[in-house]
Amino acid sequence: MNIAADAVNRTLERETWARERLAAHAERTVRIVVGPARAAFAIDTGGQLREATAAPDLTLTVSPLRLPALLAQPGRWSELVTADGDAALAATLAELALTMPMFVEQALARAFGPIVGQQLSDVGRRLLTMPEYAAQRIGDSVARFVGDEANVAVSAAEARAFASEVAAVASEVDALAARVDALAAAASRELKSSLT
Repeated sequence: MNIAADAVNRTLERETWARERLAAHAERTVRIVVGPARAAFAIDTGGQLREATAAPDLTLTVSPLRLPALLAQPGRWSELVTADGDAALAATLAELALTMPMFVEQALARAFGPIVGQQLSDVGRRLLTMPEYAAQRIGDSVARFVGDEANVAVSAAEARAFASEVAAVASEVDALAARVDALAAAASRELKSSLT
């Protein structure tokens, strides 16, 4: 059995109500896709997970970039998870996902005590929301910058007119350089003829 299924099953051992909810979907299979990672599980009659090779009844897809947000805020399940297949099983898993923070808090409380466990759980949730918070702040900053700088931007017609003026000035500079070269050549010839 893989590590994820083993961890979920250990948690489910203490939660009879959750196993009963899953047992209602016995022999159904779920494939979880997170970026390139994939795992398939079957639900047994006791509400435990086991590895599966059969075609999935439900496929849950989560972007790797959105996984931390889902772990921190499982209430956003419908926004962050794409479910394809058995709608009843998807609804049960969405309901069970809401209890995930409670399971984590209980595990941390057993390992570190109730106060430290609660604090570690809170810190973990805040850390998991950091990537999304940073992306949102950067997006807001870019939008504000673009909005502020829109007045400075030039239109395509203004850019073409400016390019045309630059080309005209460049042409005049080239003509002036040619006249200067001609005058320099004439002065040089005059100087040579006066010396001879």
